[in-house]
Order: sequence, then structure tokens, then C-alpha cells
Amino acid sequence: MTQRPTLFVSATSRAAQPTPLMARRTPWRSSLALVALLLSACASTPLPPWPGTPPAAQARAPEALPRVQRGTVVPAPLGQARDGVVVTPLPSSPPAPAAADTAAAAPYGPAVAARFAAPPTSYHTPGLAAERSSFTTNAELGAWLRDVAGTAPRGATLARVLSLGASQHGEPIEGLLLTRAKDTDIASLEANGRSTVVLIGQQHGDEPAGSEALLVIARELAQGLLEPLLDRINVVVIPRANPDGAARGTRTTANGVDMNRDHLLLNTPEAQALARVVRDYRPILVLDAHEFTVVGRYLQKFNAIQRYDALLQYTTTANYPEFLTKASEEWYHQPMLGALQSQGLSSEWYYTTSTRPDDRRISMGGAQPDTGRNVNGLKNAVSLLVETRGVGLGRMHIQRRVHTQVTAITSALRSTAERATHLEQVRSFVARDIASKACNGQVVVEAQATPMQRELTMLDPETGADRTLKVDWNSSLALRTVKSRARPCGYWLAPSATTAVERLQLLGVQVLRIAEPGALLADTYNETARDTTERADVRGTVAGGASIIRSQVTPVRRAIDVPAGSFYVPLNQGLANLAVAALEPDTQSSYFANRLIDDLASTARVMTVPSLVFEEMDE
Repeated sequence: MTQRPTLFVSATSRAAQPTPLMARRTPWRSSLALVALLLSACASTPLPPWPGTPPAAQARAPEALPRVQRGTVVPAPLGQARDGVVVTPLPSSPPAPAAADTAAAAPYGPAVAARFAAPPTSYHTPGLAAERSSFTTNAELGAWLRDVAGTAPRGATLARVLSLGASQHGEPIEGLLLTRAKDTDIASLEANGRSTVVLIGQQHGDEPAGSEALLVIARELAQGLLEPLLDRINVVVIPRANPDGAARGTRTTANGVDMNRDHLLLNTPEAQALARVVRDYRPILVLDAHEFTVVGRYLQKFNAIQRYDALLQYTTTANYPEFLTKASEEWYHQPMLGALQSQGLSSEWYYTTSTRPDDRRISMGGAQPDTGRNVNGLKNAVSLLVETRGVGLGRMHIQRRVHTQVTAITSALRSTAERATHLEQVRSFVARDIASKACNGQVVVEAQATPMQRELTMLDPETGADRTLKVDWNSSLALRTVKSRARPCGYWLAPSATTAVERLQLLGVQVLRIAEPGALLADTYNETARDTTERADVRGTVAGGASIIRSQVTPVRRAIDVPAGSFYVPLNQGLANLAVAALEPDTQSSYFANRLIDDLASTARVMTVPSLVFEEMDE
């Protein structure tokens, strides 16, 4: 079953727009009765009271949950212990160092290494065995998931291995669904009323700690200390999104693409697999587990080494709803900081620096709507990035790296369980609010981080002592608008734009086919300049991307004739901001810039509610 986003009529326009209430593939025309029905279905959804509002205005606070205590692996169970659930705290003795953990293999000396002691807990997966020199293989990962699913306690907890697709080399991309619904199909999950969380690891193949940590999380959810969380949430665990990169120990997919810059374009089967999961399961939270470079260009540029155990960030891109930003900060980021601190783990905002030796700027994660963090945010989810110190370290500190991921992921799961009802209220509100803005006001087409200066603490490479540097810092927490335009009612796409239509549908955006010829009042794009350049982010040129078209355009208002078989993407839907990111042509992430739309004449901004005959499309 495919979940289809619901379209809403703008309360300001009071006019009929295409909706999924029509009979499948049956043409229909606007009618006053349909308008009335749609408007009645658009009753506003109140937001939950935010922490800090006067007590008289607050609803009953969510039930308090036990907190993570220093030295424990995962929090105490939320409710009563259930028969058949095997609660097995992990051994407290640290593992013997693997062969690759020797000082000779270290990229820094013992003074720095001493800052990152082994955690009070030892984790066990195939790739974390003391005698191993390699991490869990994809075959071992699949066997682990099947074993977890097979040994989950009989009763209300269900665990099912999901086949999500195949990598470019034919390796399976697999996940594990854990739920207390009556069954594991999507209809049963929707019927059980619990929010869903999606956890993703190893989009970059040379970042293994997230994958190993998610194997631990899967086991603890199925038959351990995290299992009682399933009273309140469903969880989909995808430990490894890039099997080919993991097998080679490289960042990119087999064809050299950075798949974490492919979540809007969806050119790789790996990114497409994740898009289907998010479209079909509609998670309220998506958490993406990565690792960051520790030495490398930081030592070259600053003669310093990365200090922190974890770097954290949530969605920071144009048009991300304010209330979801607030939920990300107050309901997730702040508790995660506390959970990490309780384990003696240090953290900072996520940041990176470019590969150019002369560029000493430090940037938070980019504002482009192409990463999983930003694209999933535009699907009206809380979308979190957790990065641990790992790239360039091999197996060094691997237990601490996994412990950091487990602590952060556990915190996010608990935050969702605590706030699930309020989160769903927020999501319902923002989806309706976004839909109601069609045809009205302005929409941000492009935004950039704000340059400023900031003090950043790193480590002295010789002594391991803290070294505070004043750096040029590009803040994604304060985006500045580069380009904005009047928000259209929707976008028209030519019949030839089938690839763009398929990608939009894969993202969950609703697209309607025009069943009969008609006319539209639209803004077409008058191109004033064009250049061909490389697609880049704050790190430098995006790996694996072809050159892009950087076009400068001016919208020109005119009437256009549209043929049957062309397409309409209405913006009175909850995922309207995702459509804007894909279809405004003069941004580097757009479908036109990346040649998924072949001609500027193949798209237009529809500026009044169309009076056309539409038909639904199969997805």
C-alpha cells in the first residue's frame, strides 16, 4: 500500500484544486459541492502547547520516562517487563584491542588517544569482535537481522526483515521493522496509531560505526532493554544504505556518487530505496548516522585535531517549517546533548571544511535541499544527523564510537516515544499550513548559511590539550534568503517530463495528469544567462555528479496552452516545499539544473487555480 499525501484547498483562494477524492483515473470537473466538501475537511489542527507556556494554557504533559544514567547502555524499560523478553545488559569489560588498534596505525599520538578512553560497556556484533580486522560484512548484517527477527519474543512484538532494494553491484539493502501492531504491513502500522521512526546507517561506506550501532539497536528493540519503546512507536532500522561502498571502504556508491547528495534527484538505486521507505512509512523522525574526518584537512589547515565525540545537526534548509525546527531543537537536540554528557561524551554542532587547503572557513552542514537530513525535513519530519569521530581512524576507538551512536540514537527514540502525540499534532498542523499557502505570499527559492565568526575548540596534535581557535563560521542555523518569488498555485510540466514526474512521486509528491487540453495563466522562465559548472557543497565538488546548468531566469506572466498528457503539481499539498526545491530551475539542486527536465519550456509556474480536467496517476 502506498501512502498518498492529501491535498487541501487554500483557505484564501476558496477555489477547487485537484484532490485525491476523485475516483481513480476518472476525469472530473470543479464543482461547488466539491469545494464545500474539501473546505470542511480542512479544519485546522491545533498545535500542542510548547514548553514554557503558562500552566493554565498547557495540556497535560506527556508521561515522564526514565532517563539514561551514566554507565548504562540503554535506558531502563518504560513499562512492565513482558514475558518472553530477554533483557540482557551488555558486559561491562572493554574488549581487547584489535590488531588495527595498535599505536602504529594511529593517525595521532598517545596524548590525543588518551582523550578517548574505552566506554564502560562492550558491544558485540560480528564486526566488533576483538580478533576482527574488518567490520560486519553485508552477508553477516543480513544474517544478524534475520536472527533478530527470528528470536524476537513471541507475542505482541513483531519483527520483520525488509528487502528494500539492491545496490549497484546487486548487494541487498535490508532493514528491520519492529512494531507492536497486529501485523507488519503498512495498513496495520497506520491502524495501530503509533508514529514510525526510520534509522539509517552507512550512507557513506567508510563510516562504519553507525552501521554497527544500528545492529545493536535492532537487537535491543527486538529482545532487550529498548523493546518497551515499541508500546509507543514503530521503528524501521536500516543499518547499511550503501553496501558497495562499505565493502570497498569508500565514501561513495559503486559509480562514484555521494548518495547523501542524491536524495532530491534520486539518481542512485540506493537513494531510491531510502526514498521508498520514507514515502511508504511516513516516519515522524528520520535519523541518519554518519562519521566525520578527525585529522586530514583539519591538521593541514589548523594544525589541530577534531575534539568531539559527536557532531549533531537537524534540518537547515529553505522553507523548513518553524515549528518543526523548534521541535528538532527542544524535543531532540537538547535531550541528546544531555544524554551524551551523561555518558562523558562531548558534542558540538556538525561542521566541516572544504577540501581546498587555502579555504579556512568552517561550515555547518549545508543548506542545499539534497542531503537526507534536509530532504526528509521537507517531508515534514524531524530529521537528525548524528556524526561520530571515525573517518581516517580505521578501527581505533570503535567501541567508543559505537557507544556514542547508541547513546544518541537511544535518546532520539526516547524523545519520540515521549512526544509522539505532540509530534503528530505538529506535523498535521504544518502540512495543512503549507497546503493553505498555495497561490499566496512568497516562497524562498534559494538560501545560504550566514557568515560569522565563532570560537571552536580542537585538540593540540602533540599534547592532546584543548586548543580554542577563532574561525570563520558559516551558520546554517541562521539562513539568509538569496532568492524568493511569489508562491505559485502549482507547477505545469510538459508530457516529456516523465523522469521528473517519477522522481517526484518517489519522494511522495502528488502529481496529476491533465486529461484534456486547456489553458493556464502561468509564469514561464525567460533565461537571461547560462553557465555550465560543477555541483558543489561546503566540502567542495559533489562526488559523482555531472556538470550542472546554472541558469539565470526572469519569470514572465502569460497564458499558455497545455496539452492532454502533460502534468500538474499542485502546491496545496503538504509536500509543496519539496516540489519547490525540485522545480524552481535556477538552483543547483533543481531538476532542470541536473537535466532531469530537459528544457525550460517544459515547465511553468501556474499562478491561478487551474480550471482543467485531471486524472490520478498510479505510483
